[in-house]
Amino acid sequence: MGTAGVALPWARISCELRREERRVEREEDSPAVSAPPREGSNEDALLARACQSGDLRAFERLYRLHGARMKSVARNLLGTTSDAEDAVQETFLKIQRGIGHFRGQSSFATWSFRILINTCYDARRSRLRKKEVAQEEPEESLRPEPRAPSAHPTLRIALERALERLTRHQRDVFLLYEVEGFRHSEIAGVLDISETASKNTLFQAKKNLRQMLEAPRSREREAG
Repeated sequence: MGTAGVALPWARISCELRREERRVEREEDSPAVSAPPREGSNEDALLARACQSGDLRAFERLYRLHGARMKSVARNLLGTTSDAEDAVQETFLKIQRGIGHFRGQSSFATWSFRILINTCYDARRSRLRKKEVAQEEPEESLRPEPRAPSAHPTLRIALERALERLTRHQRDVFLLYEVEGFRHSEIAGVLDISETASKNTLFQAKKNLRQMLEAPRSREREAG
C-alpha cells in the first residue's frame, strides 16, 4: 500500500478534526445535500453517449479531462508512478470493453473512477500474492515516491505509517478527500457509499490519525 504525496501539516489535521467533529454532529441530524458533479452533467452525458457509440475522440476527451487525476489517485493507492500508469491504462481498457454496461445511474466520470479504484484494489491484491510466493521483494520497493519534497521527512514518514494502520475504507476516504480533493458527493459515488458514511469515515480516520500521531509527539516532549 502506497501513500505517495501525503504530506499534510500536523496543525491542519488537528484543527480540521475539531471542525469536522462539530460539522458531522450537525449534519447527522440534517438530510444530506448532493453536490453538483465536477463536470457539467450535460457534458458528462454527451461524453458517455459518444463513448458508447465507439467514438475514439470521446475516449481521448475523457482522458484529457480525468487522466491526470486518475494517475494521482492510482499513485496514492499503489505507491509508484509506474504502477499508477499501468492501472490507468488498464482502467481505460476496461471502460472501452464495458461501456455498454454503463446505465447512467451515476455520472460517467464517477463510474470511470469506480473502475479505477477497483483496478487498484486488484493490483494490490495481485502484488501481495506475488510477494507471498516470491518472498524476495524488499519492503522498501513499495515506499511511495515523494510528491512534496519540501515537506518535513519525519512528519511525512510518520503520517505514511499512520495511514497504513487505518482500515482500507478509512484510508481511501482520507486520501480521496484530503489528498485528491474529491468532494463527499464524489467519494460516495466512487466508493458506492452514502455521503454521510463518507463524512463519518473521514471523521474517524482523522481522529485515529490524530491519536496515532500525538502519541510519539507526547513521548518526544517527555524525553526533552
